[in-house]
Amino acid sequence: MGKGVKAAVIGGVFAVMVGGAGYGAYNLVSAVGGDGGSGAGASAPKSGPPDEEEVAETTGKFFAAWEEGRAAEAASYTDNAQDAGALLTAYGDEAHIGDVRITPGTATGATVPFTVKATVTHDGKSEPLTYRSELTVVRGKTTGRALVDWEPSVVHPGLKDGDTLVTGESAQPPIEAVDRDGTVLTKEEYPSLGPILDTLREKYGEKAGGTPGVELVIRHADEAAADTPLLTLAEGEPGRLRTTLSAGVQAAAEKAVKRFAESSVVAVKPSTGEVLAVANHRQDGFNAAFQGRVAPGSTMKIITAAMLIDNGVTSMNGPAPCPPTAVWQSQTFKNLTGMQPNENATLAHSFLRSCNTAFIKLVDEEPLTTASLTQEAQERFGLGRDDWKTGIVSFDGSVPDVSGPDRAANAIGQGKVQMNPLNMASVTATAITGAFRQPYLVSPELDGRQLAQAKGLPASTAAQLKQMMRLTATQGTAAEAMAGLGGDIGAKTGSAEVDGNATSDSWFTGFRGDVAAAAMAQQGGHGGDAAGPIVAAVLRAGS
Repeated sequence: MGKGVKAAVIGGVFAVMVGGAGYGAYNLVSAVGGDGGSGAGASAPKSGPPDEEEVAETTGKFFAAWEEGRAAEAASYTDNAQDAGALLTAYGDEAHIGDVRITPGTATGATVPFTVKATVTHDGKSEPLTYRSELTVVRGKTTGRALVDWEPSVVHPGLKDGDTLVTGESAQPPIEAVDRDGTVLTKEEYPSLGPILDTLREKYGEKAGGTPGVELVIRHADEAAADTPLLTLAEGEPGRLRTTLSAGVQAAAEKAVKRFAESSVVAVKPSTGEVLAVANHRQDGFNAAFQGRVAPGSTMKIITAAMLIDNGVTSMNGPAPCPPTAVWQSQTFKNLTGMQPNENATLAHSFLRSCNTAFIKLVDEEPLTTASLTQEAQERFGLGRDDWKTGIVSFDGSVPDVSGPDRAANAIGQGKVQMNPLNMASVTATAITGAFRQPYLVSPELDGRQLAQAKGLPASTAAQLKQMMRLTATQGTAAEAMAGLGGDIGAKTGSAEVDGNATSDSWFTGFRGDVAAAAMAQQGGHGGDAAGPIVAAVLRAGS
């Protein structure tokens, strides 16, 4: 549902009774309005966690007022009456939710689960609404009253700070999103695509054709975020929107990320830039695959190696010694624990073992400057210019021009470098083809947008990068994760240290034939531990 939803203001109608007796009856025999505050002859405010009786009394009063549409009174039983009052008022007036019945479950301490059954009515159309939520009762800091600990999710589990509920005619018609072969893509079958499908509808609903319906939606505080539909009162006529996704690769991506917490993956078609799959497994629902901004660890060495080759510092078979440590402007850099030094290593050998010190030792060689890595990323790989137009919101990486220890750290994917799986899948696609083709999810022909351009890599550089990635996938740090994959394969592992985290972020990017994929799993460990199996599963499905 678009931001321009047309919703009339109609007062909510609420039922009094719940399960026969109802919380309305409870209020008649309770101290109505008795808030536990201090008055003449009142004892000092209570302290400590609310007891069982207080939890029951507070939730009873809150539920009863909510059911009966008394938003201000219900809000008075919370620890944030202003925000609670606004959302509970909108519940009836803007969302048109009435006939509310609330059934509490068994409390666990001060936390009470409950089920809401209600009716959404708009313009003569009605539909039942049922959902579950929970609340927690806490002690008021100043009054000592037992109060509902206010969170928007109390009203509906999908609500976050600043969100609200609205029912009205959609400003955007629904869409039927299909993959590259015409297979329908639904939230039910591909849950990770839910927020992306909402965004595609928001952006392309009118262009795809169709007519709007009437819906109850979550209107998000973030204006850039598409509304989240909750209930359809009147079906619109969906327009058909073709995406670049592959249902088979998407299914594999969805399954793969579920194995690892806080993980994301993207697959692209190097010959065209088309996105074949995007999946996230995150508690916050954030599309980190497209919008993440985190250090990519040693997967960055693909770009650094390209810089070294393009500037004549070394070549695949040229020297890149791997000492045990490397000191850069008083900061000491080390390799992974257990890595044996090799002063006679070539670039290919240091790349396949992911030797940090080899790359750091070379980043100040002539003719390199602080700007060299930034220029390589921007001019050759199309990164860091804020000009990608994928069809939805995305971040196109950042490789800033820095001096000091961060210059060395940037070369191994730490420091100030920021990437996401979309960026690194594109890096791999550019590395193996020599051409930068901006990734996209929806054809630019639909809306006439101009895709980003970059000059790509010399053929010799691309050939060397591809061969080094092949060696890494068959003899190096990526061999275990890529084992069993046939055809032309290559990869690069990475692990990124994050301040405050005991375990590094896991990164992995690879290719198989005309499919390139990249994944990250925050606090997933080494690249082959979590991100590697995700990428391998996607590549297995994509070729």
